[in-house]
Amino acid sequence: MDRPVPIDLATWPRAELFAHYWRTVPCTYALTVDIDVTALVAALTTTGRKTYPAQIWAIATVVNRHPEFRMTVTDAGNPAIWPVSHPAFTVFNTERETFACVWTPYDPDFARFHDAVVALLATHRSATTMFPQGEAPANAFDVSSVPWTSFTGFTLQIDGGSQHLAPIFTIGQYVERDGRTWMPLAVQIHHAAADGFHTARLVEELCVLFRDVAWVGEG
Repeated sequence: MDRPVPIDLATWPRAELFAHYWRTVPCTYALTVDIDVTALVAALTTTGRKTYPAQIWAIATVVNRHPEFRMTVTDAGNPAIWPVSHPAFTVFNTERETFACVWTPYDPDFARFHDAVVALLATHRSATTMFPQGEAPANAFDVSSVPWTSFTGFTLQIDGGSQHLAPIFTIGQYVERDGRTWMPLAVQIHHAAADGFHTARLVEELCVLFRDVAWVGEG
């Protein structure tokens, strides 16, 4: 397994901010946005590739661009950065009306990642346990989908959330508006890891990926 790389607190610009939001005023925050996915929907329709793997890949790609979304704390209590973070995501069992949580290694090649996720979802869509692969690696972050409803706000009340540095993403049902297709997305993150600037940048980079969809490839 990858090992996190400790942050040099003497040179880290956010050292004081981290200490404040980790120890003095521990807090998380959530941001919910609508993202235009019109181009993504069209590209996936043309290629025959699946929506959920594309959503997960785009999120994982932006997460892995920025250290603040790959943050953890060492056993000594010091902040560190995973070299790579892998997405853990939900798969719904329609018969039982329960879900399982699975994960796959992040792959910057979308075609390979897509096929791996499609196979994983097919294998575990009838899972009767919550973690059919066993425990996810420590450098995983969570993505879930609520495709049955749209939303304008979404928050998770995590017991002990003040110790959870990895981001959590929740995707809602697409909405058609003014001839465009919009995807609700909620991002929850610890304030010690990322400020509003960092989360806003993540959202903007996701918007770009969903607008410039050459990465989806050809069918």
